[in-house]
Amino acid sequence: MKQEPPPALAPKTVAKPKSKISASRRLSLKILLLTRAAEDLAAEKTAREEEKVRYLGEKLPPLQLIGLEMNDLQKICKEIFEKIDKVDEERYDCEAKFFKNHREINDLNLKIMDLGGKFKKPALRKVRVSADEMLKALFGSKNKGSMDLRGNLKSVKKEDIKQEKELTMEVGDWRKNVEAMSGMEGRKKMFDA
Repeated sequence: MKQEPPPALAPKTVAKPKSKISASRRLSLKILLLTRAAEDLAAEKTAREEEKVRYLGEKLPPLQLIGLEMNDLQKICKEIFEKIDKVDEERYDCEAKFFKNHREINDLNLKIMDLGGKFKKPALRKVRVSADEMLKALFGSKNKGSMDLRGNLKSVKKEDIKQEKELTMEVGDWRKNVEAMSGMEGRKKMFDA
């Protein structure tokens, strides 16, 4: 088969053809389709009910309890409990399959979003991580040395701290001087100096 060349890039203006069906005819067809769909739904519902009755008839035949002794009744009860256990196991298996499929569907949807480039960024939690843990996370087991940030700090002697306090006290003295200089006595001292 030969391929035809692509049509020209110019946009084509196509006029919408008028509908050949009149509005009243279209409405009557729509009503017919809706009634047919309603009939189909009703038939499907009755078929489901019949299937349910048939299935229950196969799985649980009617019990004949009249005229049975106590031992026979106990056997029937044990059989019913065993059937209940089997059904409960099947229910659990179905639930497990459902949740597994649901998780897989979510994972595949996330992969599709990743491939499409439209990914919602999840809200991040605040996590406290030490420097050593961060280096292990970044470099793995290659990091041999530990990064003790507190150990690298400069040690300060108590004498240095006392000297810093004295310096800050001297800085605080200018306020006292301003208070002393305020008023007429302070201005007189300024002129005398």
